[in-house]
Amino acid sequence: MELCIFTEPQQGASYDDQLAQARATERLGFDGWFRSDHYLAMGDGDPLPGPTDAWTTLAGLARETRGIRLGTLVSSATFRHPSVLAIQVAQVDAMSGGRVELGLGTGWFAEEHEAYGIPFPVQRFGMLEEQLEVVTGLWTTPLGRHYDFTGEHYRLVQSPALPKPVQAPLPIIVGGAGPRRTPAIAARFASEYNIGFRDESIIAASFDRVRRACDEIGRDPGSLRTSVALPTVVATSDADYLRRLDAIGADPDTFAEINIAGSPAAAVDKLLRLRELGADRVYLQLVDLRDLDHLELIAAEVLPHLPHLP
Repeated sequence: MELCIFTEPQQGASYDDQLAQARATERLGFDGWFRSDHYLAMGDGDPLPGPTDAWTTLAGLARETRGIRLGTLVSSATFRHPSVLAIQVAQVDAMSGGRVELGLGTGWFAEEHEAYGIPFPVQRFGMLEEQLEVVTGLWTTPLGRHYDFTGEHYRLVQSPALPKPVQAPLPIIVGGAGPRRTPAIAARFASEYNIGFRDESIIAASFDRVRRACDEIGRDPGSLRTSVALPTVVATSDADYLRRLDAIGADPDTFAEINIAGSPAAAVDKLLRLRELGADRVYLQLVDLRDLDHLELIAAEVLPHLPHLP
């Protein structure tokens, strides 16, 4: 099982905070560092110093790390034109030496769009599907050929389809709990399907749906990695556990219901159950980026007890 760190910098984190966490993630032996792509804090916490752009951040981290995977979970289709996104991601992939993954979704947080004047269409699945078609089309067009696309939302004419990413194919993550369109889109475009913030029964049902969607288009379901993202708080004492919950504004009465929570042994048990459900990768959502002792604890007491994928 791969274990990645996933964080939410819009809740109040500078680039330096993210750099420190990403470096610790790499030093401690985790497989990757992923971040959300949001421009507005959620809830009542302190958002200072303000939002950082996901792909600008990842460009910096690409030059400051050497081995971990880097990516978004997930970028919003409303934030960028797909051609611009394809160029950005390909460039960051080159800057990282081929370690980037693109998570892409419809976007859902209407308030951040309103706050920054970003259009937020009601119907976004068609936009997402066209974005994935454009991004993958630009990357897979043979050198020396041009790429054309005409859709409802985007039109490209005689694009040189450059630059190319280092990776071919560059991993694409599509996620969500939708019963029909999300599995179909993931089966068609993604190298990884992700389900987040749900209980184990919903995770299992979602994995089954995306496997069926692969079968329906003649794709080997085994070629699609499946992953889970869950908030994570691990501690060796009740006092530390409650302190970490308080730091992220989590309810101690409900947090452990579906999340990775409690002692290191409890975290290992939860992760092994997720592996039994079919998760090839788990993203540990650690919102308090400055608590590097939390990372140290997970690396020392949880990571060694997990089967690792080759």
